[in-house]
Amino acid sequence: MSFSLIEMPPDDPRWNKRGAVYVPSGQGPTVWAAGDVYTIKATGAQTNGGFGFIEATVPAGGGPPAHAHPEEEETFYILDGELEFLDGDHTFTAVAGDFIHIPRGVRHRFLNRGNHAAKMIFMFTPPRLEQIIADHALPVRPGEAPPPLDDDQIERFDLMARKARTIMLPESS
Repeated sequence: MSFSLIEMPPDDPRWNKRGAVYVPSGQGPTVWAAGDVYTIKATGAQTNGGFGFIEATVPAGGGPPAHAHPEEEETFYILDGELEFLDGDHTFTAVAGDFIHIPRGVRHRFLNRGNHAAKMIFMFTPPRLEQIIADHALPVRPGEAPPPLDDDQIERFDLMARKARTIMLPESS
């Protein structure tokens, strides 16, 4: 099998420009948000307005309270461990390899009910919330676990929710 290729000079500038976003493993701004560890891998500014992308470590008992994003969709992919997700009025457990997409305006949350940290990646479309998290969450102190939630972190979370126009909701109806 062969592919037909268009004849063009190998140094044609249209196909030799660079534009990849490359963030090596272990790099990217890393913050504590709602007791979780989030590493912002790509922002809307870096993806030309395409999406925001975050790597998350959710410790046992971790995860945000129930909420909805009226303007953004959120997509999750579980890398390791398991997380309980709330989807409207229903819960399910997602494990490594599972994909979850939350449309705009749907009440959701994730919660680590296990004994060990879970890892996942998630993204916002359109992007915006990842930048709010990067700008306002508490920067990680290397080598330390996320501290217990205190008044400062709760204030930061409330500020992020207001800026993001996130609607905080009860766990169930």
